[in-house]
Amino acid sequence: MLKIGLTGGIASGKTAVSDGFSRLGVPVIDTDIISRELVAPGKPALRQIENQLGKAFIQANGSLNRRALRQHIFSHPDARILLENILHPAIRQEVARQLAALQDSPYVIVVIPLLVENGLQDMIDRVLLVDVPEELQIQRVCQRDNISREQARRIMDAQASRDQRLTAADDVLDNTGDRNTLSARVKALHQYYLSLVPHRYDPV
Repeated sequence: MLKIGLTGGIASGKTAVSDGFSRLGVPVIDTDIISRELVAPGKPALRQIENQLGKAFIQANGSLNRRALRQHIFSHPDARILLENILHPAIRQEVARQLAALQDSPYVIVVIPLLVENGLQDMIDRVLLVDVPEELQIQRVCQRDNISREQARRIMDAQASRDQRLTAADDVLDNTGDRNTLSARVKALHQYYLSLVPHRYDPV
């Protein structure tokens, strides 16, 4: 089974792309979803975060204060490393579990937003980058998250640069067009990925 690592900078449109593949019947494993499940109230990872990073990131209802934690790790690299050491082994284990259940699929999309930043290329076979110009990223994230350009810029500066992601990519999907254009590009990639594993694909 071919494992495609889907990545991209903030507000590049990774969810729209993964949803497009999902509509085509392609299995999608999203490490963001796995991460959220790992830090649900009562989960061991959440207790580790509280013990190692402090109770300030736990809300009154026992859930993780994601916004506060995100802001903290952007300005405190040591805290980011602690968080990664808590979550990454568990995420890898869950991805492996889900992959094992999908062995009959010709290929699978594994959404890994920080694939390049965290050097997770060993988890996948090909890197698919959702790419947009940085100015468009800033516009989208400011509108989506209701934050300032300065805040958006700080978030982007904490991630891999566009050039670094392009260098790591095997395939690049330009997401500067409209929804129909994006859908057509996803369908074209779908056919391309199926062509890489023809022996596993039996068309209906």
